[in-house]
Amino acid sequence: MTETFYDVLRRQGITRRSFLKFCSLTATSLGLGSAAAPQIAHALETKPRTPVLWLHGLECTCCSESFIRSAHPLTKDVVLSMLSLDYDDTLMAAAGHQAEAILDEIRTKYKGNYILAVEGNPPLNEDGMFCLQGGRPFVEKLRETAADCKAIISWGSCASWGCVQAAKPNPTRATPVHKVITDKPIIKVPGCPPIAEVMTAVVTYMLTFERLPELDRMGRPKMFYGQRIHDKCYRRPHFDAGQFAEAWDDEGSRKGYCLYKMGCKGPTTYNACSTVRWNGGVSFPIQSGHGCIGCSEDGFWDKGGFYDRVTDIKQFGIESNADKVGGTAAAVVGAGVAAHAAVTALARARNKTGIEVKQEEH
Repeated sequence: MTETFYDVLRRQGITRRSFLKFCSLTATSLGLGSAAAPQIAHALETKPRTPVLWLHGLECTCCSESFIRSAHPLTKDVVLSMLSLDYDDTLMAAAGHQAEAILDEIRTKYKGNYILAVEGNPPLNEDGMFCLQGGRPFVEKLRETAADCKAIISWGSCASWGCVQAAKPNPTRATPVHKVITDKPIIKVPGCPPIAEVMTAVVTYMLTFERLPELDRMGRPKMFYGQRIHDKCYRRPHFDAGQFAEAWDDEGSRKGYCLYKMGCKGPTTYNACSTVRWNGGVSFPIQSGHGCIGCSEDGFWDKGGFYDRVTDIKQFGIESNADKVGGTAAAVVGAGVAAHAAVTALARARNKTGIEVKQEEH
């Protein structure tokens, strides 16, 4: 019988207290709160580790690079303890025929009970010959492995949407996973790459509750893709005030003004970058001075340049754009300064004449 996560931890000498602390941290990272920690602990104590087969199609391996940098939980805990990661041609020690034999073994032994994780996508042109693995097209390997899996996780924008491989004119006919495999539940975790903690949290959720997390209409987990980056961006007050950087390294940029005019796609991008952030929660692109490029959205590569601003954003309940909003904000500030000057002048007149001038509160 496959060991549970807790069995592995005990064998490694991990204390019960450390295990419970891990469950609490994991619950928090999932946004479930401390009340969910006992459920996670129970699941990891009693449920066998889930076998996972991780395939790589057309991609740059940035999803794996992100995944191995997770801090909550640590990737080593996910790969070596929580999961039974039986196949990953990037991380595994085996190679060649020995590695490919593992696929057949897991498919037979755990039929209907393993998770298929896919990084990258299959090219369909020329019968899939643009991506060969083990002497055959990757698309054949994908279909064969998906046939007996329990569910599929599409890692990154390559597997979820097609990404740069599927950008026009797409000569290889690179195709996202859900358009090739249509009879299995698929959870999309887009991004180029996705945030490390988002990846491990999705896996933890599926292990704990034995179901897919609640998904939005595009198949993404709502707990991480339910809000726009714009909604929780620390530069949002500058957007609302009409304060924008007009050029790189201008005065507005130095003051941390909104990067919308510099092409930031935060207002149209759904992801957790502005809340979970990157590198263990240290920062995210906008905080580092670069606008969001919208990498977790479908077709982002073909939707104009990274520095071309979105032109159809409406704010403040009126038909407006950033230029008008900025002008309006400036006019309001100017009117406020003029009003303040007038009130100050009247107050001085009162002091000289003895006539009381009442200042209305605004």
